[in-house]
Amino acid sequence: MKTLKGPGLFLAQFASDEAPFDSLPSIARWAASLGFVGVQIPSNDRRLFDLEQAAASQAYCDDVVGMLAEHGLAVTELSTHLQGQLVASHPAYDRLFDGFAPAALRGKPQARQAWAVEQLKLAAQASRRLGLTAHATFSGALAWHLFYPWPQRPAGLVDEAFAELARRWRPILDAFDDAGVDVCYELHPGEDLHDGATFERFLDAVDQHPRANILFDPSHMVLQQLDYLQFIDIYHSRIRAFHVKDAEFRPNGRAGVYGGYQDWIDRPGRFRSLGDGQVDFGAIFSKLAQYDYPGWAVLEWECCIKDAQQGATEGAPFIRDHIIKVTGRAFDDFAASGSDTAFNRQLLGLDD
Repeated sequence: MKTLKGPGLFLAQFASDEAPFDSLPSIARWAASLGFVGVQIPSNDRRLFDLEQAAASQAYCDDVVGMLAEHGLAVTELSTHLQGQLVASHPAYDRLFDGFAPAALRGKPQARQAWAVEQLKLAAQASRRLGLTAHATFSGALAWHLFYPWPQRPAGLVDEAFAELARRWRPILDAFDDAGVDVCYELHPGEDLHDGATFERFLDAVDQHPRANILFDPSHMVLQQLDYLQFIDIYHSRIRAFHVKDAEFRPNGRAGVYGGYQDWIDRPGRFRSLGDGQVDFGAIFSKLAQYDYPGWAVLEWECCIKDAQQGATEGAPFIRDHIIKVTGRAFDDFAASGSDTAFNRQLLGLDD
């Protein structure tokens, strides 16, 4: 068994134009002061990271790693959540997702999609130069608007959507394979890969590609009312990244899973800071340790009530206290009697 690495912190929700959140050195100093030992870096935010330079320059990556090490930090993963979203985007969402791309590409969906693919390939090279083995992203969505089967879907429609999703992602997966890095899809409502069933459908479409893996985030499973513990039992061999994020689901007579278009504060399903929701993290950390999860436990702060800095301050010790230092011996070794093959055969009544 392996001991999980952490606590790590996803920086995307904290980056801003105000110090100490406006540069990687200053936000690293702040994160380390709270007790974090790793940071997951959003590759789309040039205030923190230059993806193009990282893909091309080993010296740049070495400087990043060295600077973080001075603060007792490591890079857990790079993230291309926003770029991944643009690998596959239904035209109905073009205006909404235009802000994820450079200004010159807005209103140009084909050029935007080509840019997103190139961003993922750059992330593969940057991850390799940083010595990483996992990468966090979204799958994008061509069929999300069809998630509820009304009106009745024409035969083959969803199959074609996933076939196209696979065509777009296969070259990216191959690039990550060349770099020796796993692509970890955060299974998330709004993405075509949002639960186990859709992940399996995608795996089939990419011929069980070894680099197609999972970023496990139980908060999204609470909001879908999916059994996140059994999910680990089923898919543990593909879980290569972990967002530690809490959530609660409290349905009522007015709204349930779909939320009624309400603001986050009023929805029955809400993201919460660690310890304020319903996720059984004790069981999750136990299962991940049991199944030899090889990666990091990374806080993703999203809460509709609590301030971000309070969430981060509380999050580091919460994760640290849940990480299980796995045992190197069996608890009953003290009672071992010792044996050999002949002795075992005697105990079975097979003595010759």
